[in-house]
Amino acid sequence: MSDVEKAISSAPEPTAALLDALNALNATDSNGTDALNATGKFVATPEGTALAYGSLVLMALVPIFFGALRSVACSKSKNASDMPETITSRDAARFPIIASCTLFGLYLFFKVFSQEYINLLLSVYFFVLGVLALSHTLSPLLAKVFPASIPNKQYQLLFTQGLAEAKEDIINYEFDTNNLICLIASGVVGVWYVLKKHWIANNLFGLAFALNGVELLHLNNVSTGCILLGGLFVYDIFWVFGTNVMVTVAKSFEAPIKLVFPQDLLEKGLEASNFAMLGLGDIVIPGIFIALLLRFDVSLKKNSRTYFYSSFLAYILGLGLTIFIMHTFKHAQPALLYLVPACVGLPVFVALCKGEFTEMFSYESPEGVLPASPKLTSFPTTSGSPASIATSMDVFSMGTDSSHRHRRLPAAMSMARPDFSHRFVVI
Repeated sequence: MSDVEKAISSAPEPTAALLDALNALNATDSNGTDALNATGKFVATPEGTALAYGSLVLMALVPIFFGALRSVACSKSKNASDMPETITSRDAARFPIIASCTLFGLYLFFKVFSQEYINLLLSVYFFVLGVLALSHTLSPLLAKVFPASIPNKQYQLLFTQGLAEAKEDIINYEFDTNNLICLIASGVVGVWYVLKKHWIANNLFGLAFALNGVELLHLNNVSTGCILLGGLFVYDIFWVFGTNVMVTVAKSFEAPIKLVFPQDLLEKGLEASNFAMLGLGDIVIPGIFIALLLRFDVSLKKNSRTYFYSSFLAYILGLGLTIFIMHTFKHAQPALLYLVPACVGLPVFVALCKGEFTEMFSYESPEGVLPASPKLTSFPTTSGSPASIATSMDVFSMGTDSSHRHRRLPAAMSMARPDFSHRFVVI
């Protein structure tokens, strides 16, 4: 033992701790600089931070804007398979409770079971949902650019049980060449996501989920929207500020239920790994309220979109305030804390100024009345195009008892409901 080491070992306890530090430095030297760098926390550059936040805001606005436009056409559809899901005041009142139970259940699952196996199961589940949702999103776009020189052939996949009068369709799946191309393209994205978990594939699925949610999940009136947004306003604040449950689940849950964008994209390119992220719930929940206001604008028949544009502007301001406060205090923020007052307050203020407050709250969204859902004693019948099947598998639906005026999802689909449980977090 050298004289230096003898002096350190015989010194008081605080000084003797220096020997451990020397040993740690020696180990770092022998292993190169990676060990030292691994202990340092990534600090984003101002340019990288601005690019990440700006991209998240843009990605949040796209599904809200186009989903709201498509919700108007969806509400006028006469095809039962294309009918939207309708949220009633009863659904809205109990949804924060359901979401809280689901969120805490996921938190316990991640604490008790291996995160790797849970996320593997979820990857397969969201692969199916993502392919259908992305196909539903792409199908109208491809139909507009599909070359007329290529014949758009019709196909049908039919599977029945029984004979003659007792014959019953189990699967009656109609599709065309356009739908088939969309399914294949979406399947490629799905395989890419399952194998690589790349952030671009994640965002493609996330955008498809968000757009489908805004398009297909309808509030029946403004009062229901206020109940839903008010309940989730309290839910978001409690689970982000009151506990670490929200942030823990958001970081552990590897599924395309959030939009992400790397803050180190400028340094590392497409292989960047330090992400800012925005939960789909912070897009879909305000988005369905904004879509309701667009349908209200249309019902006024005044050739104006005052309430839609005012709520859309309010969403931009609310999301911008969320980012500013989060960046200032370096802490995850419940985005609905800022989005709910903005998205509800500004349109209500506009209605008061225009003298249309009573008219706004008496407006009922024009939804079709669907027959009550039968009990599933066998596999559910699947009929229509991939777009209509994606509609029936909408991940943002909330099932209620069959007395309500909207469809129920199969029980196997109910796992998708936690999508609203993830909020704005920076890693």
